[in-house]
Amino acid sequence: MNGVDARFTGLFWTVWRRNLRVYRRIWVVNFLPPILEPVFYLVAFGLGFSGLVADVTWHGQAMGFTQFLAPALIAVSAMWQGYMETTYSSFVRMFYQKTYDALLATPLTLEEIIVAEIVWGATRSLIAATLMLAVVALLGYAPSPQALLILPIAFFGGLAFGAMGMATTSVTPTIDMFNIPIFLFITPMFLFSGTFFPIDALPAWAAPFAAAMPLYHLAELCRAACLGRLGLGSLGHAAVLALFLAAFLPLALAGMRRRLVR
Repeated sequence: MNGVDARFTGLFWTVWRRNLRVYRRIWVVNFLPPILEPVFYLVAFGLGFSGLVADVTWHGQAMGFTQFLAPALIAVSAMWQGYMETTYSSFVRMFYQKTYDALLATPLTLEEIIVAEIVWGATRSLIAATLMLAVVALLGYAPSPQALLILPIAFFGGLAFGAMGMATTSVTPTIDMFNIPIFLFITPMFLFSGTFFPIDALPAWAAPFAAAMPLYHLAELCRAACLGRLGLGSLGHAAVLALFLAAFLPLALAGMRRRLVR
């Protein structure tokens, strides 16, 4: 365990493949939540409220409430999978299973291990987005061919949320403590990032906070893709996600090095 070894090679894919093999062994458990949970939200809030809520106006375009909600739930799925995989799942591998200790005894560097974990979290985001997009498309809420671009969008968003999750893991002392960032950060972001209503419905003082949240930008990209409105203006949303990735990846690497390398 060399504390200054920052070498990074393609060996990180061996960690990714290890996680994939584990995923395939328990695929039923891993497969159902990403598709069923958003579907429950879509049925309960979308179909349940669609007869009670008037059309929603998004960037000048009027649409039904379910049409507004469905693409955002794809973004929510990507967020949860990327963040949860690099918090709870990574903590279990690190603390309980001692997987990281075993990996650090190989030629792998810590940077390769942590990046592989984040990329695996993004892969989980991609899988979840693929499943949810299929449901949304079957229901007719992804009419544009641009909707296929949700897949790379979800992977990129998963990288950002995976880096945020790994940075959280690096400073979380016990697994129970993950409840704090989820309660204080993830849940408010889920509720107020333009998922269930446009952020311009918020008070003037609250809208800028909502617009600064990464889920808002991921939801905007997913909604634009479903409706065929991706354009140059969408690059700003992608840039914000890139900023979150660029900010939290170094924090995750430095924090995990402090925690794992003695």
